[in-house]
This record gives sequence, structure tokens and C-alpha cells, in this order.
Amino acid sequence: MSALWRLCFVLPLAVPCHNAQRWEPCTDLRPLDVLEEVVPSDGATSGIRVVQVHGARGLQLSAAAPHTMSFPAARIFSRCDLFPEEFSIVVTLRVPSLPAKRNEYLLTVVAEESDLLLLGLRFSPSQLHFLFLSEDVAGAWQTRVSFRSPALGDSRWHTLILAVTAGVFSLTTDCGLPLDIMADVPFPATLSVRGARFFIGSRRRAKGLFTGLVRQLVLLPGSDATPRLCPSRNAPLAVLSIPRVLQALTGKPEDNEVLKYPYETNIRVTLGPRPPCTKVEDAQFWFDAGRKGLYLCVGNQWVSVTAAKERLDYVEEHQKLLTSSETLGIEVFRIPQAGLFVATANRKATSAVYKWTEGKFVSYQSIPTHQAQAWRHFTIGKKIFLAVANFEPDEKGQEFSVIYKWSHRKLKFTPYQSIATHSARDWEAFEVDGEHFLAVANHREGDNHNIDSVIYKWNPATRLFEANQTIATSGAYDWEFFSVGPYSFLVVANTFNGTSTKVHSHLYIRLLGSFQLFQSFPTFGAADWEVFHIGERIFLAVANSHSYDVEMQVQNDSYIINSVIYELNVTAQAFVKFQDILTCSALDWEFFSVGEDSFLVVANSFDGRTFSVNSIIYRWQGYEGFVAVHSLPTVGCRDWEAFNTTAGAYLIYSSAKEPLSRVLRLRTR
Repeated sequence: MSALWRLCFVLPLAVPCHNAQRWEPCTDLRPLDVLEEVVPSDGATSGIRVVQVHGARGLQLSAAAPHTMSFPAARIFSRCDLFPEEFSIVVTLRVPSLPAKRNEYLLTVVAEESDLLLLGLRFSPSQLHFLFLSEDVAGAWQTRVSFRSPALGDSRWHTLILAVTAGVFSLTTDCGLPLDIMADVPFPATLSVRGARFFIGSRRRAKGLFTGLVRQLVLLPGSDATPRLCPSRNAPLAVLSIPRVLQALTGKPEDNEVLKYPYETNIRVTLGPRPPCTKVEDAQFWFDAGRKGLYLCVGNQWVSVTAAKERLDYVEEHQKLLTSSETLGIEVFRIPQAGLFVATANRKATSAVYKWTEGKFVSYQSIPTHQAQAWRHFTIGKKIFLAVANFEPDEKGQEFSVIYKWSHRKLKFTPYQSIATHSARDWEAFEVDGEHFLAVANHREGDNHNIDSVIYKWNPATRLFEANQTIATSGAYDWEFFSVGPYSFLVVANTFNGTSTKVHSHLYIRLLGSFQLFQSFPTFGAADWEVFHIGERIFLAVANSHSYDVEMQVQNDSYIINSVIYELNVTAQAFVKFQDILTCSALDWEFFSVGEDSFLVVANSFDGRTFSVNSIIYRWQGYEGFVAVHSLPTVGCRDWEAFNTTAGAYLIYSSAKEPLSRVLRLRTR
């Protein structure tokens, strides 16, 4: 893996447990619209023409001077100078008929001082050529990888995806079968672009100018772009990213038109925000070209006719949330008329509540805790509560976890009830048949991990929680409640029995007023359960943290183990294994959705050598199960939470190894 990827961490495709050094990327590691970089604001004098053919628009560049269609590599490689070792180039183009032996350049990266071609994409009547500079102790030479008959000479639109991974070069045309070439010379891991320029449609000179039409030219670092575009209903025009000037519909330009280009057809481009929906626009349609959604103006509101399908594009850091100490758990919740909050369970003496204000979490309230492990927000009628699981005893040597109640007068949480617990790891709040319960995960008492955890029931008369049922647990770490039809379930994550992490975790069903054993699962230091639904299917995911036994010597790879996703089999009346996922001392799963897509993010915390490991986002892909799509650098990651605001979708994670939590924004397209 190249030096670029050792510095760049928000990757579109995930590599489990790869070490992370720092957070800031050296480029925008997302689809980079190279064509957008060279579209000038004064198109009328640049020689660029917008041409529509077969219902799609492209740019004709041949009338522009070669230097006009260029930009310095430093514009997108601002933090480092190495071209990514793994990447994809996506191009949608219409190629003209070329004379025999003629070559035209679509994209080049040229060293300005020496005029040396560092990287290039060109085509001839029968081949597509990918060129790059190779070096060793003997000197430098140009390597060429050629793909025969890419079906470009029919004067129609085609979308090509060139994916480069080490010594493998793959070309996919119109979402068809990929053509792979195993080259003798791999793409270099240290190709420097310092002092270089990108040229679009040329090799810096008039000879070899591209005379066709180009609609899309995108560089996607670190990933094969094929799964992002394919399958597609219109594969020759599959879109990853195209310049704004090619997105707008034909129509009369408005007075606020920003870019004006010469056209070969009566096409005008209007750029601007969502139009007003008033009586004047009533019964008119509006097409959101960016999100590809069709809307109808009805009663002063735009009503979706064909819904825009929102898809996760990439993940970016939104906020570094400084905490008073390492944070072992987080809870995001809303309070009516008060706003959005997050509570952090901090290792040291004070935990905190933060409020979402002007697009950021800001400090709102400090609460004394004793190595807090987790918070749980819940409501009973109009009462709003927040319960903390304290792991250590207080100053008097007494072990208590505390329930706080929201004061509508003070707009703060105030202590409401203290409950004796034993190294509490988690609270789970739930309701069954109108009755309210709290389950605590008691981890150990002294050195004894085989102790009872307790389920408490709300007493409306005393307005307190009272012990209702005890359940034997082994180093309990997490409770998860869920319902299936009329049945209520509670599953515990057992971590350690005093000699081994190879213990069974148990699923309980509520029958005749109590929870009874329903199913057992073999787990390895289980730290979390996550239940989620995809359509009518019900899944349970367990986070396994460590394979350890006192009779065996601990190895580094005992932290790199499979976590497991189970699916409910209604016929068998049991959860059956659906998928194993390799994780690095996983401590948490979080399920979330973006548009019609479903995702799981895992908190990888330790690989046996370092706490700086990548946590991974997996996307649901049907029969393929969950597939890694994003790699997120984390340090001792402990907990993930997903939340939404009017501005978009976010993730927040806590670190058990640094006093810093991070809020990430999910960019969609």
C-alpha cells in the first residue's frame, strides 16, 4: 500500500484493521471530478462547447488551447505528492472515427519542468492505452497497458471504468464483464506528482488533442468504482460525478444564470437553488438534476413524483469533540422543545452532556460519575430520564449507578434514583405491555465475574425502579431488547467467566411475567449486540472482542477474530448464523440507513499491537450480505451512534484511548 494511503484515511473501500496514523486526509478521498476542475467560468471565450448527442450532453474540448484545459496537481494533492497506488478512472465519452495509427489523449499528468509523462490515458481506433512512469535503480521508463477493442468506435456514448490495484489493471465497458490484465510491471507505489499538471484532452501540446465529446472524467482513489455505478439501467451513461453545466435541463435561462456556454443546440443552463413553489408555479414540475428527483408544485409545496434516491457517497470529519477524559460510551437523544443532545460516559470523575447548536455539539452540562461506561436515555410518560452505568465505587467505596431526571424548569438533568450495581457496564430500557423496565449489566464483583445482572421494574405508586428479576451472567457487558410480533426478547453479551472469554451469551424470551432462556450463542469476549431489520428480515449482530483462555498463551492475533451476524429463521424458531465478519477486538455495532441503503459500522479497538486501527462501514448487498465500503481511522474506538439533523446524517464515535470523540458527516449523492 502506498505512502499516500498511509496518510489518507477516509477511504471509499475498507481494509479491516489497517493501522491509522492521523486523521487529516492528504486529498479529498472521494470521487474527484477532474473535468469540473477545468470547466472555466468564461466558457464563451475558452473554446469549450456544450454539445448534445443522443439525449446526453458532453464537452467538446478540441477548440480550446491545451494549457486552458489543465490545472496543477497540487490542487487536489494538497497534503502529499504521491499518486494513489490503488484507484479508478471513470470516463464517459463519445469517440470520433479515427484514422489508422492515430492516437488521442483523454487525460495526462505531465511534469512541467521536464515535460515527462507521469500518467496518461489515450486511445487509438482499436485500443485503449494506460501509460505510467516506472522507475528502478536502472532508470525510468514508460510502461503501457493496452486493452484491445473497447467498443468505442461506434460513435455512441460509453462509460469506461479503469481500475488499478497493484499489478492488476481492469477495464469495464458499459457495466459489462471486466477485462483484467496482470501486468509484469505493477503501478508504482511512489509516483510523485510534485510540480506536475493534469491535462484534459491533450498531452500538453496540440498533437494528439481529443476531438470527441467527454461527459464524465472522475478519479476515485483507493477503490474500484464498478460497484458504485453497476448495475445501471443506462450503463453507457452511468454517472459517478459530472460537471454542473452538464446536469441542467433544457430551458429558458434565468437572470441569475452563472455560467453561459455556447451550444450547438438550443440548450440553456440555469444554476441555482430549489425554485419557489407558489400559485404561479402551481401544477408545474421541477427536476432536481443533482439528486435526479422529479417534483410537482402542489399547494405551495414540492411533492415528490419520483423520489430522489439518496446514496452514501463518502464520509468526512465534521467535528472534533474534546472531552474531559477518555470516553467509554455515548448516547444521542432528543428532548422535545429542547433539542438534540449527546451524553458522554467519561473514564474520569466527570461526564458531560452536549447540545447540538448551530451545527455542532457544545458543552451543556457536567455530571459527576465514577468511570462511567454507558448512558441510557428513556421516557416514562412525560418524564425524561438518563441513566449512567458506573464501573467504579464512589468516594465512600459504595458502588451505585444513578438515574437522572430532566427538569423542565431548570432545563438540566438532576439526580433521581441511585441503584446499587457491580462494575456496571450497560443499562437497557424497554417497555412490555405498558410496563417499564431497566436491565443493568453487572460485570463483576471483586474478582468474581459470575454474578447476577438485574432487571428493574418501574413502580407507578412509588415512582421508583424496583428489582424484578435476576439473571446469572458472566462478565456481562451489554443488554439488547427487541420484539418480534407479540414476543419480547432480551439478549446479554457475556464477556468473561473468570478463566476464558469463550463463553455462551444468552437470548431470553419473556413468558408468564419473566424472561426465560430461549437460545445460547458461542461468543468470544462478547461486548455488544445489535438488532436490526432489513425489510421483513430480522438480524442480530454480536461484537466479539477477544479470544483468551488462562490455559493458553495469549497471541496478538487473538484480538483479530470473527464477529457474527445471525438471522431469525421463523421456521426453525431460532437465530442461525448468516455471516462472519473479521474484526479487531470489536466493541460495538451500529446499524443505520441512508436512503434505501442499509449499513453496519463496527467499532474496531485493538489488533494486538496498536489501538490505532480502522473501523469499518459495511453496506447491505442482498445475497452478498454486508460488504466493506468505507474505512474510518479510529483510536481505541469504543462506541458508535448514528443520528440525523435537518442538515443531514451523521455518525459519532467515542475513544477509550484519547480525550476526543469525533462527529462524521455522511455525504450523499
